[in-house]
Amino acid sequence: MATGNGMIIVTGGAGFIGSNLIAALEERGERSLVVCDTPGAGGDGRTLAKRKLDAIVEPASLPAYLAAHAGQVRTVFHLGAISSTTESDASLLARNNYRFSLNLWHWCAAEGVPMIYASSAATYGDGTCGFDDDGSIAALDRLKPLSDYGRSKHLFDRRVAHELSAGAPRPPQWAGLKFFNVYGPNEYHKNGQRSVVTTAYPDAAEGRPIQLFRSCDPRYPDGGQCRDFVWVGDCIAVMLWLLDNPQVSGLFNVGTGTARSFTALANALFAALGRAPSIDYIEMPQAIRAHYQYFTKARMERLRRAGYTAPFAPIEEGVARYVRDYLSQDDPYR
Repeated sequence: MATGNGMIIVTGGAGFIGSNLIAALEERGERSLVVCDTPGAGGDGRTLAKRKLDAIVEPASLPAYLAAHAGQVRTVFHLGAISSTTESDASLLARNNYRFSLNLWHWCAAEGVPMIYASSAATYGDGTCGFDDDGSIAALDRLKPLSDYGRSKHLFDRRVAHELSAGAPRPPQWAGLKFFNVYGPNEYHKNGQRSVVTTAYPDAAEGRPIQLFRSCDPRYPDGGQCRDFVWVGDCIAVMLWLLDNPQVSGLFNVGTGTARSFTALANALFAALGRAPSIDYIEMPQAIRAHYQYFTKARMERLRRAGYTAPFAPIEEGVARYVRDYLSQDDPYR
């Protein structure tokens, strides 16, 4: 793949998806890479330990850095955010997930720099309004996120829609990506926000039962809660495709388009290890019951109509790759 000239800035670049994007950009020959993130992010720097970067900039210093490098920035990937779905500090979420994003949007619009940013499937709430990535004001107004995190992401999606509707200045290319349940290397620092594959791997690898939540909804059996689980490499492929196709803008889901149960995910993990499944079902913590999503499935028609044709890995393939290439290795980092 041909590379371009100019600096690529990745906010949240030490995080899970961001560090995988930085690795992929470096692997394809991009050399002017800048990460914006907080000190110690990504497991005290381990997610970026193998990378060659032009700079690592703290979020508070980003406005000054952008001002000093105006005209040199090729693209901004804005992946930085308070990403915990249980975060309840509304002021913190508004400052980091909304105002920071809006300031960056306005800078990209003024400087003519493409901006590709992370939204979230958490914006869909319990899914009763569907999982359609319609970016119109009317469609967005129908969504009811369950968590403060989801609401903060949804607030920015709605602000973008209003800016576009009003004919306000916009980046020459913009894309909001509603990531579904992403799993893969470099998520190890996320503690309670890690994927089930990562949290269950040590027990499964040692032949012990793994734990899944019992269902509190009679429509779903224990372990039958469903998610659209998407391999992080497929998320990165979408972002690289957008980088190479600056004519494409819009709000897009990033998932597989298939809902799979947690039990199916656990079975894929045991299969990757060559072991028989062994699962204990435990009570769901009271603190997460009110905003727990029982079903997610990305509608992928808009991204496909925009021209993206690459396949998405089913969990059997993605989990096997994760176990083989990362989790079972002495160094599990990408």
